[in-house]
Amino acid sequence: MDSIYSFTEKEMSGQTIDFNQYRGKVLLIVNTASKCGLAPQLEGLEALYQEYQSQGLAILGLPSNQFRQEIAADEISQYCQLHYGVTFPMTQPVLVNGEGEDPLFTYLKQAAGHGRIKWNYTKFLIGRNGQMIHRYAPTTAPAKMTTDIQKALNS
Repeated sequence: MDSIYSFTEKEMSGQTIDFNQYRGKVLLIVNTASKCGLAPQLEGLEALYQEYQSQGLAILGLPSNQFRQEIAADEISQYCQLHYGVTFPMTQPVLVNGEGEDPLFTYLKQAAGHGRIKWNYTKFLIGRNGQMIHRYAPTTAPAKMTTDIQKALNS
């Protein structure tokens, strides 16, 4: 895979998300977990989505139980909507490290020049041109990414 746009994922509903739809947009990809202590970041991510979606920001949440912090797959979307008001797309659960890891995360880790995903809520900011801008640590609050997102939207 040589481009972020060559990937597809499955929404919770089973519909395919074709990454071609993100061409020309700024994309924030986040590995999520509903029962993680960092789950309140979902509110901050949703706030970014609401503020910048009209300017070209897309956010995609990819739940993972790799760190044993996730609820049952069929409850994730509803849980995130009810508890955190999430309206951005969420995929079916994926593995982010090791055997069976989702190819998207293999690509993201290589593009960012970093290894393993250490915990939930690792975030990847992709520019309008499909290039990696930054990989953020799990503890980076969504509000701390605002300047980078604004720069990416204006480039």
